[in-house]
Amino acid sequence: MNPSRVILVLFAILATSAVNAQVPAAEWEQFKEQFSVMSERVKALELENQQLREVSKKTIKVEDLAATNAEIKTLKQQNSESSWAERVAWKGDYRFRFEEIHQEDRDDRERYRIRARPALIAKLHNDTEVGFGLATGSQDPVSANQTLGDGGTSKEINLDLAYAKWTGLEGFSIVGGKFVNPYYTVEKSQMIFDSDFRPEGIAATWANDLLFSDITFAFIDSDSSNTGKNNYGVWSGQVGAVLTPFESGKLTLSAGYIDAPVKGQPAIFNDNFFGNSFVVVEGVDVYEYDYSLLTSSIALGVSAFDLPLSFYVDYVKNQDANDLETGYLAGFKLGNAKREGEWQVQYQYQKLEANATLGVVTNSNFAGGGTDGKGSLLTAKYAIDDQWYVAGAYFFDNKEGMDLGDNANYERFQLDTGYTY
Repeated sequence: MNPSRVILVLFAILATSAVNAQVPAAEWEQFKEQFSVMSERVKALELENQQLREVSKKTIKVEDLAATNAEIKTLKQQNSESSWAERVAWKGDYRFRFEEIHQEDRDDRERYRIRARPALIAKLHNDTEVGFGLATGSQDPVSANQTLGDGGTSKEINLDLAYAKWTGLEGFSIVGGKFVNPYYTVEKSQMIFDSDFRPEGIAATWANDLLFSDITFAFIDSDSSNTGKNNYGVWSGQVGAVLTPFESGKLTLSAGYIDAPVKGQPAIFNDNFFGNSFVVVEGVDVYEYDYSLLTSSIALGVSAFDLPLSFYVDYVKNQDANDLETGYLAGFKLGNAKREGEWQVQYQYQKLEANATLGVVTNSNFAGGGTDGKGSLLTAKYAIDDQWYVAGAYFFDNKEGMDLGDNANYERFQLDTGYTY
């Protein structure tokens, strides 16, 4: 109770006993009425004081507001700095490989190789991704492998990725620079493009739940002083569909066109035509044909033994060549080693005639690399955890130079362990 009220009550009690006998009844009643009015007034004043105290607690002084604004500014800056760190990430892979090669009329070969491909990827606010990546190996457009040895000498590091990608429209992206090849290949087929190949140019892709498409221009050489022509490169375009013909079944279809106008040009890399036909013009070896390629693929995915099972075919034909112009690949894959404890096995048979596709960018391992080869490939992979795997590949019954070469027997065995991050 408020002290003023206590004093008044005590005063009333004392006054009652002192004056009750001396004051007439009428005057006493008047006194009590006045006392009651005064008591109500005191209560009203107490309530008003309480309300004023609550308002004063909620009032922010000017100097307190300035301090609060300074704290908010600091928090915004810290949040901006931390969000930048969250938008930038390292990703890539590392692989250690033992390899054994048996080639007819040549000495057997064993070697140990590594491949490391780290990349820095930044996500910007305007729906843009910027990437920069390095890779071991040499200037070979289809290999980032580095053979160990030479007394522990330092190894080569090369530019693997340098691009900017915009994804401002749903399902659509456009990328420019040196980037991962967007051309769809069935079950990672490397019959047309080796998985290490990085186009240099510009590409656009679009996809939804049913359809997908892409178009790419990749420079072979952008400097006209080297080639005598501008924009010397490869055009490619592709469309595809992903269908569900029955429950737990998936049918993926694709069709594409690739135009590589290399006829009359010298070898693109290392003075080697990688199985393609060439002729001599004014004392210089040059490509005999352009490569106007029609491509198609089909894959049927089902479930077997509670595992994914896929049957697939890949096909290519060069419309510009007079002969040796077709190639195909057929195989199956059981399982999918993406998560800890998962495994997969895969078998495929491939026949790729000399002029079926541009040899410099095809699989660098099959039948010695390039075109003009045929044979089988058996692979297996096991995921030790979500990032660490072991794998093996066996290229057997391969024939190297089956049409234009010496049709030599070729075998290659690879044992890998690697990490993705």
